[in-house]
Amino acid sequence: MSVSDYFSTFCSNLRMSSDTVSTIQYRYHQITKRINLDYWSSSSETTHSLYVGSYGRGTEICTSDIDIIVQLPYSTYEKFNAYKSNGQSALLQEVKGVLQKTYSTSYVKGDGQVLGINFSDGINFEIVPAFINTDGSYTYPDSNNGGSWRTTDPKKEIDAMNSRNTDTNKNLKRLCRMARAWKGKCNVPMSGILIDTLAYKFINDWEYKDKSYLYYDFMSRDFFKYLEELDENQNYWLAPGSQRYVWKNGEFHAKAKTAYNNAVSAISYENSNYSYSAKQKWREIYGTKFPE
Repeated sequence: MSVSDYFSTFCSNLRMSSDTVSTIQYRYHQITKRINLDYWSSSSETTHSLYVGSYGRGTEICTSDIDIIVQLPYSTYEKFNAYKSNGQSALLQEVKGVLQKTYSTSYVKGDGQVLGINFSDGINFEIVPAFINTDGSYTYPDSNNGGSWRTTDPKKEIDAMNSRNTDTNKNLKRLCRMARAWKGKCNVPMSGILIDTLAYKFINDWEYKDKSYLYYDFMSRDFFKYLEELDENQNYWLAPGSQRYVWKNGEFHAKAKTAYNNAVSAISYENSNYSYSAKQKWREIYGTKFPE
């Protein structure tokens, strides 16, 4: 096997199986239908909902949660916005009750902004009830500190990621998935949107952005170097498309440096025809989804 084969296999191993994708789609349709029945007098399984988060951006791996926005009528916003205190919490409780008609284990998550449904097969859904704005962004409830409304614009983020992925021969989204494998293997304190934001910035100026798997050893090495050399005092970056603030979750520079050094070693081993040793170094970075 060549370097190209290793990374092609690795990227395939990170993807969800077709059965898992079908299961996700079925549940998404059931959740959407439940919302439409109660809020829109419709049995549609597709309108008034949107995949967001990593799954919506196409950067998820097989361990990712599924995030969706469900759109509610403006009259529902008016009703809960008129509450004297924390209409946002009341809204979340109401939507929880609606979802429980289909999935009885639905609950309000600890962050006070989303509803959760955890399934026994480990595929967890996070549902954000929201109201669409005239510019295509969404207003959603935050029940913390007495309640407030927040705005998010996932469609712009999805469009920006899709556009740059096309411009980079699909390398952007594969890099995002590989970085998630590194996060999981090495316990790196980075959110999915932070990984996607930094990969989006990195790949735009990367020398080989139009190449394919043969250059993924270099892409790994250079991305870890890029992360290591970011200003340690910088606390946020701007998300692709939406330009919202994406905050740093913790210090990732030291782990990026370790990954960079391991990538350099792996490339050196491969150049000396020590393929087994090279692959072990990649597995130190990326975990067991990387082929032995």
